[in-house]
Amino acid sequence: MGNIFGRKKRTTRVTEQDRAILQLKQQRDKLRQYQKRINVQLDKERMLAKQLLKDGKKEKALLLLKKKRYQDQLLDKTENQISNLERMVQDLEFAQIEMKVIEGLKIGNDCLKKMHEVMSIEEVERIMDETQDSIEYQRQIDDMLAGSLTQEDEDAVLAELEAITQGDVELPEVPDEALPEAEEEDEEPERKKEREKKKPEREMLAA
Repeated sequence: MGNIFGRKKRTTRVTEQDRAILQLKQQRDKLRQYQKRINVQLDKERMLAKQLLKDGKKEKALLLLKKKRYQDQLLDKTENQISNLERMVQDLEFAQIEMKVIEGLKIGNDCLKKMHEVMSIEEVERIMDETQDSIEYQRQIDDMLAGSLTQEDEDAVLAELEAITQGDVELPEVPDEALPEAEEEDEEPERKKEREKKKPEREMLAA
């Protein structure tokens, strides 16, 4: 309950320009109402002047037409005033739009400045150069592979890629036991026996 009664109502921000536009529109509407009343009155006076002429009252009809002429001039002035008010309203409304556009440009300009502070032109050029180098390097690799592999090789590579993707490739198992050491040559014991046989003979010849 406290939150409901304590909640503040949102108040719309009315500027001086908004008040001026409202006042100008109210004055314009009043002038239009005045025009309608004058036009109705002029129609009645025109009909009355015709009736006076029929009745032979020319002087009264002439006086009434002079009054009508004066009111016609007032209508022309009223129309000019309405045009001026409408023009001023349009100028104020357009000025408000221009202010909003300028505020938007200012906010956008501030955001661009902050972005430029984070990343300088040199940094952008470096990134663009690195990206171009990577694209060129990848293109060279693609050209080399495209020129060295036959259609059969391409099919085999695609089949192997699909098998790896599906998990069907089985790698060879590595044996757990150690590899046997290389056996000694069979000729070494025979050579040893021959040397032992020849040893007494060499000793007898020396004696």
